[in-house]
Amino acid sequence: MTAASILVVEDEQIARENLTHVLTNAGHTVTALVSAEEGLRQLEKREYDLVITDLMLPGMDGIQMLEHTRAQHPSTMVIVVTGHATVANAVKAMQKGAHSYIAKPLKLDELRLQVERALEQHALSVEVLRLRKIIAQGKSDFPLVGQSDVFTQLKNTVKQLAQMNCNVLIQGETGTGKELVAQGIHQLSQRSEERFMAINCGTFTAELMDKELFGHEKEAFTGANRGQKGILEVADGGTVFFDEIGELPLNMQVKLLRVLQERTFLRVGGTREIPVDIRVVAATNCDLRELVKQGEFRQDLYYRLNVVTVQAPPLREHREDIPILMGHFLEKHRHAEQTINSISQDTLDILMRYPFPGNARELENIVQRALALGQGPSFTPDLLPVEVGNMPAEAPLPSLEDVEKAHIRKVLTASSGNKTQAARILGIDRVSLWRKIKKYHLT
Repeated sequence: MTAASILVVEDEQIARENLTHVLTNAGHTVTALVSAEEGLRQLEKREYDLVITDLMLPGMDGIQMLEHTRAQHPSTMVIVVTGHATVANAVKAMQKGAHSYIAKPLKLDELRLQVERALEQHALSVEVLRLRKIIAQGKSDFPLVGQSDVFTQLKNTVKQLAQMNCNVLIQGETGTGKELVAQGIHQLSQRSEERFMAINCGTFTAELMDKELFGHEKEAFTGANRGQKGILEVADGGTVFFDEIGELPLNMQVKLLRVLQERTFLRVGGTREIPVDIRVVAATNCDLRELVKQGEFRQDLYYRLNVVTVQAPPLREHREDIPILMGHFLEKHRHAEQTINSISQDTLDILMRYPFPGNARELENIVQRALALGQGPSFTPDLLPVEVGNMPAEAPLPSLEDVEKAHIRKVLTASSGNKTQAARILGIDRVSLWRKIKKYHLT
């Protein structure tokens, strides 16, 4: 879970200190205050990702704190906690915009879960607001969407490579956004004012690829009534992206290698060398080195392309970006007549467990499907594809104490209750073993 800024408003000192301790240990930055009035003044000074407020406070109560926070800071999530839990209070808090409502005494597992869920919703909300602002201003956006450590590292790599003029090879599974990485490199480079041209090497036959890449002269073949520029010529000064480069036919590999070496090419049917200034970015979801060994990919071309390699990470390695990506896809694909403008927590929980074999592209398809089928304002679990919605819930991870208790019980059973032998196996003395047996009621 990404570190967040959290404002705690709690008038009970012990509860306030406990909340601060738990949240700080989880890596968050915490500001703890006693009253709603102090909390609102603090919110005027800076933005917070999450507010956790007690319901019963001196002066202004937690509901008023909730109302003011949501009105002034729509993307800030609010969790209400109280020792006076009633159905009426819970309903009122949720109606006023609380993310969740927790009864005292606080259970740490429940608190951590609700905080994690609230921060996921916050990330989604922030991304939606950001994209709406970009759309309203008519600006193009940097194509890589994500805030996880893995994705932040990828974006930093892209920014570095953009300032270089070398060829780049992007590796990654299907659906990881390899073309978006290529677009990011182009958009941040000195070539950004020129064309970005993409070609899928698995789409064309060798003959068609020849015409697409290099263009042709007039009367170069039957029906060629006029000359035509190819992708390389059109993209002069810019970037050409070769997707699925491993599927490029061998005879075209020879021609591409010549372009990279000589920076010139011939049109189909032409005799005049045409100079070209392009940056080449290639992508593959296969192991090019293995294709080189099998004789299916030229080694010299591989080394020409592989000046720098970038890995596009699978979605399972940066799951914390799922809420942000969903907000992005929601804004990207929603039409005026479509009603969904939010994502239910149950849906988010299911998707956070799903392995996504199709990566971000699969997530985008899931969002598009929900927009097409949904009738209400929220993306609910019934709008998920069957194979996604039927994913079994993951069993909660056991605590360290649970693991220790189970292991001691197993060792005692294996040693037929012999405490001396069990202590030796566990690597502790008999006194320590007796204490743990008493602690865990294993007698």
